[in-house]
Amino acid sequence: MNQITENVILESFSGYFYDDYENVTEGPSDGKMYICNNESNQLHLFHTVFQPLVYGVVFFLGLIGNGLLLTVLLKRRRNLRITEIYLLHLALADLLLLFTLPFVVTEGVVGWLFGNFLCKLLGLVNRLNLVCGSLLLACIGFDRYLAIVHAIPSLQTRRPKTVHLTCALLWLLCLFVTIPNMVFLSVEKGKNNPSRFFCSYNNHAIHANNWMLTSRFITHLLCFFLPLVIMGYCYTTVIITLCQSQRSLEKQGAIRLALLVTLVFCLCWLPYNITIFMHTLVVLGAVPESCHTRNTLSEAIIVTESIGFSHCCLNPILYAFIGVRFRRDLLQLFAKIKCLRVCLSGQRTKNSNRVSVSEAVTTTTSSQYI
Repeated sequence: MNQITENVILESFSGYFYDDYENVTEGPSDGKMYICNNESNQLHLFHTVFQPLVYGVVFFLGLIGNGLLLTVLLKRRRNLRITEIYLLHLALADLLLLFTLPFVVTEGVVGWLFGNFLCKLLGLVNRLNLVCGSLLLACIGFDRYLAIVHAIPSLQTRRPKTVHLTCALLWLLCLFVTIPNMVFLSVEKGKNNPSRFFCSYNNHAIHANNWMLTSRFITHLLCFFLPLVIMGYCYTTVIITLCQSQRSLEKQGAIRLALLVTLVFCLCWLPYNITIFMHTLVVLGAVPESCHTRNTLSEAIIVTESIGFSHCCLNPILYAFIGVRFRRDLLQLFAKIKCLRVCLSGQRTKNSNRVSVSEAVTTTTSSQYI
């Protein structure tokens, strides 16, 4: 008999699952003992090698990209365009999410070392910024939809004050749906390894398990399906509108970016949502559980969530770095701090005419549409 009828699976604040269970599990119905080969060495390899490597790259690239984006936008915060206001909040959400990754890696390698308060706080910050970042992507798509498809009727709704108010309400909504993490998360010793602590949904027994399942539903809805539907509809309508227009140079870049944004979002987060959904079915008993299934899902969750978090690195590239205005402001920033002055001085005169022509064409596309 290979089905496990009772198991303890601890979920950390980042969404990982630590398979902290015995090789021998007991079925409550008949009291028999079943041998479970949990392949702990392979799972330990994922936590100690794969996870730190991938998250280190994501943290480094995301910190640079979002940090530069935030710096450039804050330098001209009084003259931000509508989309740039959303980008400002998106960069902030991505940065706060990235700052939780070192704690995730540390917990995977040596256990939780940071106390109960940080367990609750970082659990809140992680999910808050994950949900808010996904919804901000949907807001950017909806803003492009208003700007291009309903240019004249949307003038009243696309004012800076309205956008700032929308972002504030969005942060409050995300805080409301994620604050229960602070209630149910706590630090406890591992069941089979008392020397290690884990930040998991431990408080209030069955209620913590119910919130874990509810949190997964919120993740599916607010972090993936709702943003994907909004982005899919808005960008599809944008593409149709641009194809019907006569501005070929302007629409080509906008169409490519619209398709790229939707595709990258789907590729980054679809594997994780499928994996979490499969694990939920196992927890609810809808799918028979075996040791192989449990180990495979544990490994898949680590890999797919790593892919999902890599989206934090791609946001600045997709939404800002391809824009000429952002690149120009970034070069000016480097020039002021004398980082690139030596490198650019020899090329500035030589390429001035060519850059001017390129900017004249690209700026119209990137700033007006996407």
